[in-house]
Amino acid sequence: MADVIETVPRQLLIGGEWVDATGGATFEVTNPADGRVLTRIADATPADGERALAAAAAAQKEWAATEPRTRGEVLRRAFELLTERADVFARLMTLEMGKTLAEAKGEVTYGAEFFRWFSEEAVRIHGRYSPAPSGPTRLITMKGPVGPTLMITPWNFPLAMGTRKIGPAIAAGCTMVVKPAHETPLTMLALAALLEEVGVPAGVLNVVTTTDSGGVCEPLIRDSRLRKLTFTGSTGVGKVLVSQAADQLLRVSMELGGNAPFLVFEDADVDAAVDGAMLAKMRNIGEACTSANRFLVHESVAEEFSARMAERMGALRVGDGTEEGVDVGPLITAKARAGVHELVDDAVSGGARALVGGVVPEGPGHFYPPTVLVDVPPTARVFREEIFGPVAPIATFRDEDEVIERANDTEYGLVAYVFTRDHARVLRVSEALEFGMVGINTGIVSNPAAPFGGVKHSGFGREGGFEGIEEYLETKYVGSAL
Repeated sequence: MADVIETVPRQLLIGGEWVDATGGATFEVTNPADGRVLTRIADATPADGERALAAAAAAQKEWAATEPRTRGEVLRRAFELLTERADVFARLMTLEMGKTLAEAKGEVTYGAEFFRWFSEEAVRIHGRYSPAPSGPTRLITMKGPVGPTLMITPWNFPLAMGTRKIGPAIAAGCTMVVKPAHETPLTMLALAALLEEVGVPAGVLNVVTTTDSGGVCEPLIRDSRLRKLTFTGSTGVGKVLVSQAADQLLRVSMELGGNAPFLVFEDADVDAAVDGAMLAKMRNIGEACTSANRFLVHESVAEEFSARMAERMGALRVGDGTEEGVDVGPLITAKARAGVHELVDDAVSGGARALVGGVVPEGPGHFYPPTVLVDVPPTARVFREEIFGPVAPIATFRDEDEVIERANDTEYGLVAYVFTRDHARVLRVSEALEFGMVGINTGIVSNPAAPFGGVKHSGFGREGGFEGIEEYLETKYVGSAL
């Protein structure tokens, strides 16, 4: 453990230099599996945030003028080096976040792909040229970088949520200030050091770690030098940030909360549905905005599906993610675990039954057992709120119209999952569901080559795919008379 931690910078990255926070303040980073302190790192102040934005603004003009091929090659080198160091980054994530080593390695693979994808998109930024319909004028459009960007990343995917934002920004020619979550800052610091190593110029990427997120970020959001804000996190915080961003009319991307329904129709392959459910529910210990939150299963297959889910969930081994054979690590904090258990208790008090799990274990660490709830009433909080833990609440339905109405009955609209073998139903249901993404007969929708994002209170903007780089580009129109 010590060897991996010792490789990580503990200071702020501002203008190409690793520096202490103003006043020398630091904070602890702990292991959620046992509460051990991993290290202490710089705790930035608002003054440090301002210095980081000043560095990003100073570097913007030269970085925007850098050849697209050069920017793309930087990302390609970053992809290759990150892939080469997958074991190091995986162990680091497991120590500070809790996910198993196997899952952390999967995140490195996924996160690195954003660098590869956007290395190829950097040279495909283009405009258009066309004659005007009404006269001897030519219409020209040009694409250019938005400018300095503030990136606020979450604790649950410390690497991939960073690469998903940094990749398109580098490709487009934007400079950045990154503020990672204080629970899991080490992965971002290690990633920043890697990006320096592959040639990202001073000031292009700046990283400020802090326990005072609001105090550091709000002045930056209200600063005229900042031109874009991108945030992944809770809907409540996202709403506050959007309000603050209105002052400077910033370009804003918001990837917020979810309440994903998982629909299993009567004609579904139950084996495939259970496999998909395990992926959709248990990825990242259930601490994912894409996690299946509500299982709506046709009454004709509900008993079989529930029994198989309970068997699979009950067989998972809970423990320290660094240990061999562990399937489920700890939740991020004691508060997070208490919140999950509160939702389970509410459901049980309303008539739900726990087929497996549902009891807080004794001992150190923020562990919670994989839990399957059946007979969950529609009014239960576990169906209305984002669980962010290894709990699968199951309810039944009778017909297609009913389940679509229930699936859409949420303020969120990030992702939905559908299992059916009826191709006509696939089209009908996909069109009717009010979600930004729909997974058909699969428990995973995330893909660097696809646009990730939601509707309603799950946010706006897209990350990944051809659409991802557009979030970091402005369009300029030039009208030219002949």
